[in-house]
Amino acid sequence: MKTYLAPVNEIEKNWFVVNADGKILGRLASEVASRLRGKHKPTFSTFIDNGDFIIITNAEKIQLTGNKWDDKKYYRHTGYMGGIKEQSAKKLMETHPTDLILKAVKGMLPKNKIGAQQLTKLKIYVGNEHPHAAQMPAELIF
Repeated sequence: MKTYLAPVNEIEKNWFVVNADGKILGRLASEVASRLRGKHKPTFSTFIDNGDFIIITNAEKIQLTGNKWDDKKYYRHTGYMGGIKEQSAKKLMETHPTDLILKAVKGMLPKNKIGAQQLTKLKIYVGNEHPHAAQMPAELIF
């Protein structure tokens, strides 16, 4: 029995909108990453991008459990000696609320070209409005 591989021009990519109001960050990110990869489809292959487009609204209303708002740290480096910078989740939410979700989902995708391609299908917005009404996205509830 041969494994079925869907041709690239036959892959159907749907649009979904997710309301992040009151959702836990890690649980939301794992479901979104799975949908971006296309693991919910029977034609899933690790080397073909057959995932769906995901729009996340209300990014500023995401929740973290426990003391993670103060304890969870995000690090970056300036490139200079001793240039490590640290930022708490609370501070990151105040300055860039979309980056919190983006970093969580990016960490759950493959670290290669296809993972970068799948990340481009994620659209994150502050507030309830988004400019993708023409794609007629369906509501995704989980």
